[in-house]
Amino acid sequence: MNILSYQPWYINVDSHWQTLNIVRGRVQAKTIVAQIKDIFDKEQARIYINTNLYIEKSQLLRLKEGEYYWNDLIGLEVVNKAQIVLGKVFNLVDTGSNNVLVVRGIKEHWVPYISPFLIQVDINNQTILVDWDENF
Repeated sequence: MNILSYQPWYINVDSHWQTLNIVRGRVQAKTIVAQIKDIFDKEQARIYINTNLYIEKSQLLRLKEGEYYWNDLIGLEVVNKAQIVLGKVFNLVDTGSNNVLVVRGIKEHWVPYISPFLIQVDINNQTILVDWDENF
């Protein structure tokens, strides 16, 4: 699924949330081109260029047990097998071959989000257990 499958979209402009209803759209290279309802000229559309798009979490597909949306992982504390806290998940990056947890603590760690490095995600306790050396 891609963002065009969801309606409506939301954007935050000058700390005000706005709802966007899309008439039609398409993915073009690494961007989205969409016709927004009630926007008829380029000047009106200009404020929407390079804007982050949001949807309601309730619109997302329900995931299988053990699967998580990236947003659910951000902020979780990352601990290694030696029980050393590496930091908190700041972001995730898709490297093309696998996803990577960007963990920020005393230093920044890029931990592959795959086995054998990823041991357990515990949403209830807000932790992720990894097999990762604190000095790497």
